[in-house]
Amino acid sequence: MFANDVCNRLGVGMPRFAYNDEIQIAFEDLGGAGGDPLLLVMGLGTSRFWWPDGLVDELVHRGFHVVAYDHRDAGQSTHLPGRREGPPVAALLRHAPPAYSAEDLTDDAVAVLDALGWERAHLFGHSMGGLVAQRIAIRHPQRVHTLTTSSAVPSDVKGLRVLRYLRLAPLARFARLHYPETPQGNLALALAVARILAAPGQHIDEYDVRAFVDKEAAHQVASFRDQKAQSRQIGAKWRGGPLARITAPSLVLHGLRDPLLRVSAARDIAGAVPGARLRVLPGVGHFLVGDVWAAYADELRALADHVHDQPPTLCED
Repeated sequence: MFANDVCNRLGVGMPRFAYNDEIQIAFEDLGGAGGDPLLLVMGLGTSRFWWPDGLVDELVHRGFHVVAYDHRDAGQSTHLPGRREGPPVAALLRHAPPAYSAEDLTDDAVAVLDALGWERAHLFGHSMGGLVAQRIAIRHPQRVHTLTTSSAVPSDVKGLRVLRYLRLAPLARFARLHYPETPQGNLALALAVARILAAPGQHIDEYDVRAFVDKEAAHQVASFRDQKAQSRQIGAKWRGGPLARITAPSLVLHGLRDPLLRVSAARDIAGAVPGARLRVLPGVGHFLVGDVWAAYADELRALADHVHDQPPTLCED
């Protein structure tokens, strides 16, 4: 299906690369070597640099070996050739053949696992990353220890039906954001995006986004600006199985004050995945602010420990 490789064997904090056929996938070891393998799956149009350092530190301190990667069309991974694309939401309506499939996005993640030499990993996906993580668990169940989604929509929902989970006001606000393509303009745009995604009344300042923007600038990327790439990502069609096929122990996290996605999205995921546990956090929005880092890390640790505590399954010959 694909040939996986590693470009180099550099240490923590340096980009490495896996391959899904001709697509190059950038990933980064964020620390915790020797801990339980945890793969972070980020959301639409953002790179691995948007995982907060503080959240990563919390996960490492709880015994995880943390790796994050860039989806295709984001960060330092392969960007597909440009073609005429409308806004990301319009991709849900498009009937033209997509640039790639949702199955391709799941296989990209497995290419990273192969490059790392990880037979299985815990998955933590946020926003669209949660959607992709669900699909990894469906398509590649043997590679997944546990599944945690955060602020995600159910993978069973296709096309315009996704809109029933979306709040339209933030989408209109996103469409009105226009900032110059300069270092200060990038920072202002990232800050505006974060404030739209934060819980109502939650204070977000430059400190909350500066690290993301600075890291992207250092690697000469600005994924959050590339609407064509975002349209290709959101336009990827899923033809795989339903959520009911997920066998990995699963946790569904969602902020009660998420301004972008309704809590019904999380309830529907938890209702469809066998044995999934739902936790809705009061006062939490869509943006991963410091207030939730410890709580999220505790939840992932508890889920992983639950799996470790289970007796091994005996297989009949």
